[in-house]
Amino acid sequence: MSDLFTLEGKTAVVTGGARGIGEAIATALRDAHARVFICDINPDVGAATAQRLGVEFVAADVTDSASVDAAFGQVAATAGTLDIAVNNAGIAHNHPSEDLSDEDWRRVLAVNLDGVFYCCRAAGRQMLQQGSGSIINTGSMSGHIANRPQPQSAYNAAKAGVIHLTKSLAGEWSARGVRVNSISPGYVGTEMTQLGMGNEEWRRTWLDSTPMGRVAQPREIAPAVVFLASDAASFCTGTDLVVDGGYTVW
Repeated sequence: MSDLFTLEGKTAVVTGGARGIGEAIATALRDAHARVFICDINPDVGAATAQRLGVEFVAADVTDSASVDAAFGQVAATAGTLDIAVNNAGIAHNHPSEDLSDEDWRRVLAVNLDGVFYCCRAAGRQMLQQGSGSIINTGSMSGHIANRPQPQSAYNAAKAGVIHLTKSLAGEWSARGVRVNSISPGYVGTEMTQLGMGNEEWRRTWLDSTPMGRVAQPREIAPAVVFLASDAASFCTGTDLVVDGGYTVW
């Protein structure tokens, strides 16, 4: 059974891999014996994280399709293959919708949805040519529910789009050997979430709304990605794996 979960001989790229959930995912894929490339917009932080983890680094801005194509092409050219793509880069923005600027709306959608599509397309082209591959997109429980009390319509809409994009691509590409799945984390103790936890109203509501009564640690999200990347999930495509401490059951 353990052989089903090994990623020996596989090459993986993780966008937004320099910190938080992305860093935990990169670590878990490395520990499952994949060759891992961290992809991040910040070359200094990304390269430092890659060096600390003993993996490789490639820079890209996921909102720029040419940058994404170049980075994913570099990974495939360097490793000779691209087997796993974890499209994880994302940002959050909390602002009342009636006052949300066009620029802020587009910025959130550009990173969280356009960027995921660009990465899926770049990975898909390589994987379809190979006849195999696994793509895992980072959605969110916010793609299933509307969070409270904070306003974040752009983020919620983008993550709902990621989940449905995942299903759409799974339907297109499954017969040609490429699986496309997503994970939907709940509140995770990253730098981004910790900022929100500084608001006592938000913190109390978030914890009270989570049956397990706590936020996750990034390392608790990463194994879901290893599963979906591995042969243990060989019959999973179009699946959204919710890892939210029970938040969406209420």
